[in-house]
Amino acid sequence: MSASKTVRHRRHGARLSPKAYSEPVGASIPVPRGFRAATDPRRRILMKGKLLMGALLASATTLVPISGTGAGLGDWLNVLRGPTAGAKSDSALTEQDMAGGLRAALEAGVQHAVQELGRPGGYLDDAKVRIPLPAQLTTVGNTLRRLGQGRITDQFVASMNQAAERAAPEAAGVFMQAIRQMSVQDARAILQGPQDAATQYFRRRSGPELVSRMLPIVSQATDRVGVTARYKELLDRTGGIGHLLGSNQLNLDQYVTDRAVDGLFVMIAQEEKQIRENPAARTTQLLRKVFGAAR
Repeated sequence: MSASKTVRHRRHGARLSPKAYSEPVGASIPVPRGFRAATDPRRRILMKGKLLMGALLASATTLVPISGTGAGLGDWLNVLRGPTAGAKSDSALTEQDMAGGLRAALEAGVQHAVQELGRPGGYLDDAKVRIPLPAQLTTVGNTLRRLGQGRITDQFVASMNQAAERAAPEAAGVFMQAIRQMSVQDARAILQGPQDAATQYFRRRSGPELVSRMLPIVSQATDRVGVTARYKELLDRTGGIGHLLGSNQLNLDQYVTDRAVDGLFVMIAQEEKQIRENPAARTTQLLRKVFGAAR
């Protein structure tokens, strides 16, 4: 049977004998003897396999272009399989990278917070951290204001905040030590924790030491800026009312220190929130990667 007859028979769906089907037609691939016509199950399987492979290659070509020229079948198979197991992406971060980036961010935040509080007016001019009149002296302060002597109360409040501002720089070393001692596990917990996780970490690790380190400096500062003198004047102007209210039992140095430490944590929490929420505050590529990956 000629090639043209074979083609005509196939076109019209004629049933071919095994012998006719095995003859080559043009450049077609030889098919093993014994296969039946288009209805043969094995032929249908073979054809479906060819169509599936063609569809896969066409999809890969359309959806996942490979840069450059001369991509072979192995390249496409690599694309379809995806990255090799265990291969590390250039943008991947190790736990050490993440811990290092977090430490760098916290160091910058601590330095900024301490600088802000340690400048003149750092406590006094910021309502979030300003040290107010002690609760025991509220009645005394209100009495002086009614008598037109509110200036005395204001001067006393200003002197307490000035003492805190003088002591604030001492906190930097305490915070830096806590950062240096931060483990990879600590860093992971902070990155995966709530918005104030780093602030909570500092409270646990540094709170008591901050008080003990800052208290002597506050005591010196209260004498230097005249807190005690202002306090005595405040009590004297009220004719002993303050003593009757138990204000003589007030430990001014401890009060100023405790409130100064509270203000430090307020500022640290503010810095932490800024770094977490504001990409512009992430000043290095590593910080952008760390906090981007943690979101």
